[in-house]
Formats: sequence, structure tokens, C-alpha cells
Amino acid sequence: MIDAPQNSVFDASGHDHGACIHDALARAETLCQQQGLRLTAIRRRVLELIWENHRPTKAYDLLNTINAERGNAAPPTVYRALDFLLDAGLIHKIESLNAFIGCDAGHGDGHPKFLICRACERVAEIPSPAVDNALAREAKRAGFTIDHETIEIGGTCAACAHRG
Repeated sequence: MIDAPQNSVFDASGHDHGACIHDALARAETLCQQQGLRLTAIRRRVLELIWENHRPTKAYDLLNTINAERGNAAPPTVYRALDFLLDAGLIHKIESLNAFIGCDAGHGDGHPKFLICRACERVAEIPSPAVDNALAREAKRAGFTIDHETIEIGGTCAACAHRG
């Protein structure tokens, strides 16, 4: 049996999602002010819903919640909000799940890399400058220019392995 490490990227004990939401909204407001962008009510609410937990959120789940709260919202409303948040770097799309997760801005100048637990569906964004450097070096060697990169790694987090 594997011991679940305390304070790992998947450790939810004592985690305050309210603080995550607060920090994400503060980053969004600052970024929008700096770049002259508008954080509309719908964009703000979509960002809040994405940050409610550390599990990927699908667009239609967002739409269902917003419809329950506000009435008849059309899918393009949510997709436009998601596109805005993606373009602003406030969220990421988990391609393999066709879902969205909040950006914790912890990847610095590198590209996002995600650990996806298939058991609990939590996602952790991890920095890895060594991986970024290796990919850049190999792309340069091949004469290739990287314009988009997302690395998604599926597996089992230590807490789920511990339970299993």
C-alpha cells in the first residue's frame, strides 16, 4: 500500500476552495484592469464555477448551473465566456476530458502540465522547467517551432492509491 503524502498537489485536507475562488477572481480583476478587458458578470460566474473544486468542469455542466441560476442562457453565452477566460490565461482546457480547470499561474513562463487522477478526477497543474527546456531543445533540434503545448498525464493520485 502507498502512503498518501501530506501537502501533495492532490491533498485536499484543510483546503479552502473559498480562498482559491477569491484568489482567482482577484487575479482576473487585476489582469482585466491591466489589459483593458471586461470581466462581465457571466465571465466572472463561469470562473467561480470552474474554481469550485479541482475537478475539470464541462461546458454543459456550467450551462446547466447558469440556467438554474439565471434562466435561459444559450450555449454560445458559456462558450464565449470560456473563450475569453482561456485567451486571458485564467483557465486551461483539459483536452482529453473536453473540460476546463482554473489556472493557478504556477507554471511561470513554461507551459501547463497536468496530472489527472482517473479515480477521483482531481487535476493538479504542475511546473516543470526541465520538461519545458527538454521540449524546446528537441523542437529546436528538429527545426520545429512550438506554438501550443499542453501535457496531460493520467494516473492515480497517492490518496486514491492509498484507499485502493
